Amino acid sequence: MSIQSRVSRNIQRIRREKDLSQEEVAHRADIHQTYLSGVETGKRNPSILVVERIAKALGLDVSEIFKPN
Repeated sequence: MSIQSRVSRNIQRIRREKDLSQEEVAHRADIHQTYLSGVETGKRNPSILVVERIAKALGLDVSEIFKPN
């Protein structure tokens, strides 16, 4: 699995486990909901700074986003 796929799947999985909508996470991370959707589906390749903002929005250390399932 590519790192992009791992990041995408982890963000989506963790967001769903926390019962948060894409809209809520996007708002907390100060990104657009359609951009977050693209990240979760692997259509967008976010910068490390955006990954860090998403991690904070999910209440995680950024390293959690990169861990294998």
